[in-house]
Amino acid sequence: MSQLTLDLGPEPDQRFERFVPGDNGAVLAHLQALQPGDPPSLIWGGEGVGKSHLLAALAQAWRSRGAVVQAFDATTRPPWKLTAPARLVLFDDVHALDPDQQHAAFLAFIEAVGQGAAVVATSRVPAVDLPLRDDLRTRLAWGPSFGLMPLDEAGLRQLLRQEGLHRGLQLPDELIDYLLLRFARDSGFLVPLLTRLDDYALRTKRAPTVPLLRQMLNEEPHPV
Repeated sequence: MSQLTLDLGPEPDQRFERFVPGDNGAVLAHLQALQPGDPPSLIWGGEGVGKSHLLAALAQAWRSRGAVVQAFDATTRPPWKLTAPARLVLFDDVHALDPDQQHAAFLAFIEAVGQGAAVVATSRVPAVDLPLRDDLRTRLAWGPSFGLMPLDEAGLRQLLRQEGLHRGLQLPDELIDYLLLRFARDSGFLVPLLTRLDDYALRTKRAPTVPLLRQMLNEEPHPV
């Protein structure tokens, strides 16, 4: 059996506590209260809005309580066989599933619901717009659906400060201002850029600053 290759293990930076909700408090509260046997949930939104973080945090929380968690995505080749005691089943980026994976997902969905597991899926678009076979799309629309909103400026500032502290850095305000002024206000871009800057600062033995960021981009201009 080909099984999960997603990053859903107990990563210290993927806990619920480190998710900056912004306008997404409802989905965070929903996932934290999720129980086996609840209706299936769909979380949708564009790149960098936190879908993978939430799946990882959910998997970590359930595993910490001893629950069996299984997950599948577009890199998982069929057949998809559930372990009998699975209590949480995750389907990541269902919009990207090919026809064989859609068939496998449908069978796994039915099996999961039948054995009383909670099911959570993510996609880039709401269920009605998913390019999937009708029976799978219909079932993904059975329960609650949440569209994740990108973080506003205040949320991004909080996220950048939090990411800095996670690396042992007190980011200066002028660096955060520069990041938000000069680059896409997208956490999926800004966090990897900050990671690059942190690595560069360690190599050069200098503190992260705006001049150091400019120097890094001049020397290493490749995209994040």
